[in-house]
Order: sequence, then structure tokens, then C-alpha cells
Amino acid sequence: MLKVLLLFLLLIAGIVLGPMLAGHQGYVLIQTDNYNIETSVTGLVIMLVLLMLVLFAVELLLRKVFRTGARTHGWFVGRKRTRARKQTRQALLKLAEGDYQQVEKLMAKNADHAEQPLVNYLLAAEAAQQRGDETRANQHLERAAELADNDQIPVDITRVRLQLARNEDHAARHGVDKLLDIAPRHPEVLRLAEQAYIRTGAWNALLDILPSMAKAGVADDVHREALQEQAWLGLINQAMAEQGSEGLNNWWKNQPRKTRQQTILQVAMAKRLIECNDHTSAEKIILAGLKRQYDDRLVTLMPQLKSGDPSVLEKALRQQIKLQGDRPLLWRTLGQLLMQHAEWQEASLAFRAALKQRPDAEDYALLADTLDRLKEPAEAATMRREGLLLSVTPSDKPKS
Repeated sequence: MLKVLLLFLLLIAGIVLGPMLAGHQGYVLIQTDNYNIETSVTGLVIMLVLLMLVLFAVELLLRKVFRTGARTHGWFVGRKRTRARKQTRQALLKLAEGDYQQVEKLMAKNADHAEQPLVNYLLAAEAAQQRGDETRANQHLERAAELADNDQIPVDITRVRLQLARNEDHAARHGVDKLLDIAPRHPEVLRLAEQAYIRTGAWNALLDILPSMAKAGVADDVHREALQEQAWLGLINQAMAEQGSEGLNNWWKNQPRKTRQQTILQVAMAKRLIECNDHTSAEKIILAGLKRQYDDRLVTLMPQLKSGDPSVLEKALRQQIKLQGDRPLLWRTLGQLLMQHAEWQEASLAFRAALKQRPDAEDYALLADTLDRLKEPAEAATMRREGLLLSVTPSDKPKS
């Protein structure tokens, strides 16, 4: 607008001053090697004004051309963005349907023009993995890494998830370790770490992340307790596999008292020590566990022990009977220990006490065995018949 105003001022000045200077136009000479250009001052002014008009016209024309190009480019870009938005919505619907081929196709097509290109490529990578195309999954993941710049956490999380899907467990564990250094309380990182550590047997690492899982609200208390027990059992198995009973005992001694008081660990330790033929250590753990808290699982292991002093186990069982009452399991276990030492009469009394609490086919069979040793075949046959009647299902019983 200013240029147009200036042009009009020049024209007005020319109209006003032209006649006044008609007799005093002056003289202008422009001389070159081959040409001489002669004109008046008024003529030179008119040529300059015309030149400015031409320049203004050219500028206006170029501005319209470039503005049209920008509008055309904007129209094409806007059209691609609209198409990418529509395809992303369609891809999410296909994801709900489980059509991973269409999910990948729609997410990747025009992904660079989507509102969140990074998200599109990550979902396309997971969809490609779901249909088993690892090459395409890697390509999408690489493109996502280029777009992520300094925020690589979503890309690394997706990479670990894909590695777990391919059973590349050790690679996934390496990726999880790096992610935990950057985001130690990220819920999805912790969930992936749980899978990677269980698959690779990294039990100490699994125990280390349990407090972070609790603070981040990952899983409930029951699930975390189950993970803790699984990790402990894994460590016990590792110690046994590497150093046998000596490794088990060393590992057990190095655990805090609170850990050693866990009944499930006491049972697991006793079982593995019995497998290693270390009955003395197993007996100590069982008796210590029962002394602190009664548990049927500890009692059922007692008949498997080869004790150097059977009276210790028998005394412990009788003490538990006084404390817990006439539990059938306690009487049966006592009877089994007495049978091992050929105390048939005492064993038969123990089995009778167990049967007094409730009928049981196994106890009838054990009692029959003791009666055979006591030379009472008739009653032994009766006990076996009672046990057999208990063991058969109603459909197996003969009809009267």
C-alpha cells in the first residue's frame, strides 16, 4: 500500500512540476563505448517511474504465483493429513478385530503425515510382528527410532516387547536392564522386566524390582508374593544345581531370618536336601519350622527322612498332637515313623487314632499292614475291605 501511495505522489509531482520545468528540462548524457544516450531530466524521471511500475507489476505477479504454489502445497499436505487421520482410525478398528495385516498397512501408510507418526510406526511394528513378519517390524521400528530423537523410551519398550515375542529372551533382558537405568519405576518397563527375568532365570534381579513394582502399583500383592516365592525357589534350584547340598546350606545360611521363616521355603529346602541325601539338614529345617508354626506340608515330609535318632521325630510329633489336637495327619505320620522302626503295636494304635477322626483308605491299608505283622490276619482282611469300599466310586460299587 505504501508503494502505491508513493507512486501516486510521484505522478502528482510530475503533473504539477512538469509544466513548470518545461522550459528548464536540463540535459542528461549517458555515454558507453559504443553508444551515447541523450535525454532530458524530465524524460529520465518518466523512464524511472515507468521502470518502477514494471517492477511493481512483476513483483505482484510473482507474489501471486508463489502464493498459489503455497496454497496448492498446503492443500496437498492437508489432504494427506486428513487421509492419515482417517487411516489411523480405521487401523484402530482393525486392531480390535485382530486383523494385523490391515493394521500394519493402515498405520504405516501416510504415517509421516499422521498426528503422532511415532505412534503409528510403533503400532505398525507390533502388528507386523503379530503376523510373523520380523523384517517389516524392524523397518517400522527403525523409522520410529529416527522420529523419536531424544525420547527413545517408547521405541526401546516396543523393541523389548518384540524380542520377547520372538523368544529372544537374553536380548530382551539386556534391553530391560538399560530401560530400568533410565526409568526404574515405569510400569510397562517393570512388566517387561518381570517376563524377561523369569525367562532367563534372573531371580535376584526379579527380587530387586519387587519394591519398585509395589511403588508403581504394578500387579497386586498376591501376584508380587507369588513372584517372590518363585524367585526364591529359583535361587534354591540354582544353588542345588551348582553345588548340591553344600550350596543349599550356604544359600540358606546367608538368607535373613525373615526369609528362613517362610514355610514355603522351608518345605522347598527340605525336599531338595532330601533329594541330595542330606537328611540331617532337612530334619533341622522341618523341626525348626514346626516349632515356630505348624504346617501340614512340613509334617508330610517327615516319613521321607532317614533320621539318625528316630525318637527326636516321634517326640516332636507327639508334642504337636498335644498342641494341635488329634489331627489325622499327625497320627498317620507318627504311625509311619513307628512302622519304619518295627514298632508295630504302637503304629497300629496311631493308625486307629487317625481313623477315629475320619475314615481313610490309605490309613486302613497301613493299619492292615501292621496287623499282618502282629499276626492278626482276620482283622487285617477286614481293614483292607473297609479301605477298598472307601476307595471305589459309587458307580463301581456292586448293586444289591
